Amino acid sequence: MAIFEVAGRRFVVEGKRVAHVVTVGVNGKLIHTYFGAKLPYRDDYEALPSPVVAHSSFESPDGVATYDFVPFGEMLYTEPTLKSEREDGQRIHQFQFERSEQTETKLTLWLFDPLQEMRVGVQYEVFADYDIIGRSIVVENTGRLPVRLTAAQSFAMGRWHQPNLKLHHFAGMWTGEFKKQITPVTPGRQTIESRRGVTSHQANPWFALEQDATEDGGEVVYGHFAYSGNWAIHVEQDAFGFVQLSGGMNPFDFSWKLSHQQQLTTPTFYIGYADGFADMSAHAHAFQRDVIMPRATERPVLYNSWEATYFDVTESGQRELVDLAAGIGCELFVVDDGWFGERHSDQAGLGDWHVNREKFPNGLEPLISYVKQQGLQFGLWVEPEMVNPDSDLYRAHPDWIYHARDAVRTTSRNQYVLNLGLPEVEQFILEMMDDLLTRHAIDYIKWDMNRAFSEPGVPKDQTDRQQELWKRHVDALYRIFDELRRLHPKVDFEACAGGGGRIDLGILSRTEQVWTSDNTDPLDRLQIQHDFSYAYNAKMMSCWVTDGPNWLNGRNVPLATRFVSSMQGTLGIGGNLSEWSTDELAEAKGWIETYQAIRPTIQRGIQYRLSAFTQQTPSVMQYTSEEETVLLAIAPLRQYGTHQYHFKLKGLDPAMRYQVEDRTLSGAYLMQQGLTFSYTTDYEARCLRIQPVHRALSLLESKETIV
Repeated sequence: MAIFEVAGRRFVVEGKRVAHVVTVGVNGKLIHTYFGAKLPYRDDYEALPSPVVAHSSFESPDGVATYDFVPFGEMLYTEPTLKSEREDGQRIHQFQFERSEQTETKLTLWLFDPLQEMRVGVQYEVFADYDIIGRSIVVENTGRLPVRLTAAQSFAMGRWHQPNLKLHHFAGMWTGEFKKQITPVTPGRQTIESRRGVTSHQANPWFALEQDATEDGGEVVYGHFAYSGNWAIHVEQDAFGFVQLSGGMNPFDFSWKLSHQQQLTTPTFYIGYADGFADMSAHAHAFQRDVIMPRATERPVLYNSWEATYFDVTESGQRELVDLAAGIGCELFVVDDGWFGERHSDQAGLGDWHVNREKFPNGLEPLISYVKQQGLQFGLWVEPEMVNPDSDLYRAHPDWIYHARDAVRTTSRNQYVLNLGLPEVEQFILEMMDDLLTRHAIDYIKWDMNRAFSEPGVPKDQTDRQQELWKRHVDALYRIFDELRRLHPKVDFEACAGGGGRIDLGILSRTEQVWTSDNTDPLDRLQIQHDFSYAYNAKMMSCWVTDGPNWLNGRNVPLATRFVSSMQGTLGIGGNLSEWSTDELAEAKGWIETYQAIRPTIQRGIQYRLSAFTQQTPSVMQYTSEEETVLLAIAPLRQYGTHQYHFKLKGLDPAMRYQVEDRTLSGAYLMQQGLTFSYTTDYEARCLRIQPVHRALSLLESKETIV
């Protein structure tokens, strides 16, 4: 790892295997020069050709190129990194290079614009072990007049001379999140974004660019934006073959006022470099676990009562579920929606965060004590950013929601979004949550958000800041989380937004896990979880075993299939255990014991996607740690008499010998010849542990033989 300058005002940021090179060009422009495999010698970087093409009067007189910073107003026509207007009407930028600042892990290139009297620091922070570079900008108003920013992206960079470039990104919907899309990069512009006020189910702030990459090799450039509000990623290719990338906070309906000497630092966009998709995921997963996520500890097996009781929550009913959950080996018991206010359905009570005394006559304390006596931790569901019209909170403060004068107030799921940008609303939520956690021995909070924004307006005394509300909401949310974690450092948090509507590295830095989707059908989940793994790690991914037939689609599959599907991440149980048979409870206990044994490998091991589930192909996920390799496999639908599927393992030591049930096989054999599983029923599930022969073995009994 190194950060240094070579001849020609060229700056180099190196990781273990990656190098990012930027050149200060004519008129102080930051020309993107190189992003790729680390070069062995400094003079290699000096020898890199100038990526500038001179053309015509219809292009910049400085030439056509890609840039690490694109100001508005010059002959640059891609998405601007920064766009603003000063109070006197000046809206053009003409930045000049000032200086560089370097530390062991960070490079800042400082630019100054004399027209709007603004200083910008373009920042590169290297995380060498993961070949990831964090990109952000710092904007300071050095003048006397206020400046209003209308675009402030976190990064810009380029690619050049890469035909057949493909963009990978996520698309989806509620109960159908994280469907990875692959689209060719062609002349023109592609934008993926959220304008919903939240990260969204429909897209996610992650991308990957590759030419001919596979799971096992090929150059991949990818990025994660650490932000939970409106965001955008742009990919723009011109006729010269230049591809300009940029991303950050969405400029749609955005502005931010900077008075004299005020600063804005954009959220970080993490850009990574990898050799193939497996390598990309391994580095991204490790980076998230080691750098982003708050805790290194393993996640417990939880039980959540939502699908068992819905809003019909009572102390006696929850106690019965506690007994059953403890009996099968759960470690955390979570009471979901319905414990507070007049919350008998989703039509009322949201916002009135006091315990319903009809449901809990003596408050939550007796139930919490009972949970702890059974050896479980206690968790609770909340949705603090929302309010029902039928609530004491809304009746007292109807002006606390986002709304516009004379406009109809749109309810969705019978609720409104509270305006966290109002200091009194932020204070209310912080004090309510602090009081809840202070009064009760709560170990875990599931923080939900079940709708997107509408009527994005603010009170009439703040109309000059209408377009700041998007960022102010996220800023307040982060401050609340940060303060709650400071006040209650032992409490864990889960991020949920009707499933996967708020999953990004910004919220992940403040929560221990996320709820991936409200879809708990195990077969649908296999596809969601497979694509999710390209960007995000297994430890953060909460997966539940629920009842069959499934609530969403009526499909019924064996309990073993439901467990093996959910064991691909952090295991949870969400079924109505009071309706499970004695045999089902016993089987569940066995699967939970199995998961607890393999948990270190699942949650911290390297994950390999061996086969993606369809009706014709199995789901096979491999997790490998120093201690063992775990295979979680689910067979496809039986068709035309087929009853076997074959796969090859990855990432093993070729010379090492491994115990595979009753056989000893080399890593080379397992990776080159592979294994064949037989199955006799549709969606038959397998969990197989493979361990180096020199280690103590704890073999899982399997009914099927390996061919």
